[in-house]
Amino acid sequence: MFAVVSAGGKQYKVHEGDVLRIEKVTHEPGQQIELKPLLISDNDQMELSADQLAKYQIVAKVLRTAKAKKIVVFTYRNKTNEHRRKGHRQFFSEVRIEKISRR
Repeated sequence: MFAVVSAGGKQYKVHEGDVLRIEKVTHEPGQQIELKPLLISDNDQMELSADQLAKYQIVAKVLRTAKAKKIVVFTYRNKTNEHRRKGHRQFFSEVRIEKISRR
């Protein structure tokens, strides 16, 4: 069984036990969150309709919240001696998919 879930404006294909890095959530480590399913596949059955997806529950446990590696942004304009170097570190939450089940 697998599911496609939406978290932080992005879509992820998940199985039970998978560990994901999603956009930062406000929950503390150890708390459980519920993710929104977009598609559920159980053996040969695929559920896509909203009323069928409402019957499923995807529970994930927050493992930690941290910052990702630094991304260096460098802009340069030729012949004007203009250059700029910036860095950015994005916050993320690491979650483990605990269960994909029917309500």
